[in-house]
Amino acid sequence: MTVGIENLTVSYQRHPAVHHVSGRFLEGECTAIFGPNGAGKSTLLKTMMGSLTPDAGRVVLEGYQRKDIAYLPQQAEIDRSLPVSVLDLVATGLWHETGVFGKVGRNGQARALQALEQVGLADFAPRSISALSSGQFQRVLFARILVQDARLILLDEPFNAVDAKTTYDLLELVRLWHDEGRTVIAVLHDYEQVRAYFPQTLLLAREVVAWGKTEEVLTDVHLKRAVETAAHWHERAPVCQADGVVA
Repeated sequence: MTVGIENLTVSYQRHPAVHHVSGRFLEGECTAIFGPNGAGKSTLLKTMMGSLTPDAGRVVLEGYQRKDIAYLPQQAEIDRSLPVSVLDLVATGLWHETGVFGKVGRNGQARALQALEQVGLADFAPRSISALSSGQFQRVLFARILVQDARLILLDEPFNAVDAKTTYDLLELVRLWHDEGRTVIAVLHDYEQVRAYFPQTLLLAREVVAWGKTEEVLTDVHLKRAVETAAHWHERAPVCQADGVVA
């Protein structure tokens, strides 16, 4: 089971955000996608998820079905005004068992409550998601992933605007997923988090700067190159014209 990136180019308004990226995420690896602002990190993750269509190249999800993938978007992309309880939101992680509009039974609700206990929010089960702080809401989203029990977990800036205690607790969940042999790929901005919790790193500056073991990727030479590449990227560089396919 692997996630293959084959000569991938993705653009916004014909400006390349990800340019000719190739590589593979192997099963069981815990990988950080790291790089300067505007480096295309979230764009790459969204393309892997199928939310964006490539201009060229493709993403190959070898051995994974849709139910095997859990995706955590940035909080800013989630509408928290909906009248949904914490428990009901966590239970939506069972969609691959119940169907999109299926009823969650007693066993499913018990699993959702257990996941909330694991993230320290069991007492919040009946509350509305609109009443939660950013840190509490992020714990709820991680509980939803726990319920989904996915083999491939994609996290887009999961610790932005989250307090230090919550960040530590959720990073320990990432460590647990890695120990269980799940594949975790996360867009991150914090250098120390990457070094402490992610053995593999993709250093991205719209193109691949380095990809491999974290201690070999996050060197002064590579980091300097990433900053320089991002700063001097030609915003009007032509995009590839070949049709992209996400498989």
